[in-house]
Amino acid sequence: MLTFLGNHWALDVLDIGIVSVIFYKLYMFIRSTRAVTMFLGLLLIIGAGVLAQVLGLHGLNWIITSLKTIWLIGFLIVFQPELRRALSNLGQNPLVRPFVARVEPGEDVDMIVNAVFEMAEKRIGALIVVLGAHGGLKGVIETGTPLQARVSEELLLSIFTPKSPLHDGAVVVQGDQILAASCILPLTQDPRLSRALGTRHRAGIGITEESDCEAIIVSEETGTVSFTKNGHMKRRLDREKLRELLHETYRSQTPESK
Repeated sequence: MLTFLGNHWALDVLDIGIVSVIFYKLYMFIRSTRAVTMFLGLLLIIGAGVLAQVLGLHGLNWIITSLKTIWLIGFLIVFQPELRRALSNLGQNPLVRPFVARVEPGEDVDMIVNAVFEMAEKRIGALIVVLGAHGGLKGVIETGTPLQARVSEELLLSIFTPKSPLHDGAVVVQGDQILAASCILPLTQDPRLSRALGTRHRAGIGITEESDCEAIIVSEETGTVSFTKNGHMKRRLDREKLRELLHETYRSQTPESK
């Protein structure tokens, strides 16, 4: 104990405090998600390795030690969505944001808002993904039809017209460009969501859980407009509230995004 503390007890206390905060944040991050059971299984394996080393179970200890690299790769694969969301949240931390250049939103926000509420009035279902500063979504974009077209109210309305071949799926927007349409998004696995939420809403939540982006959802049944960010949904928005949220999204983008 004396050796551990030594003459640097303040640094040791700080070290313990930082590790405690990391484990607490990790617990808060994965609780009530599908990652909990996976994480408990991983802890069980680690505990078995420690026990084998203490009790001198050389065979078991050799197996666990030999498979450490495989476990690390498996951990990264299994927890990929959660890790991506954690890194995205870290990049949006207030301590980091001042170092990121900002741009002023243009008329793109107004065109998106006008198109969204015109579709809401006509009960036309829509799903629009707005990429953040670091959201690539290459894999998602490749599932749809690439457009690389200038954002316009008319183009958005024509894409989501029910008889349009591109109306199914999501439109991906970055800056003043519509990158692709009819894209397939991952569905959220959150068991706490209401069963009243359909596939379109679950896809809007799912993509924002995994990537640095926001999603706008227009309900075909009710005509309500929803907005999701970091896996959280705001429902029944009016024009001003949606415009405010989109302005914040566009301000957070770097000049390269535009």
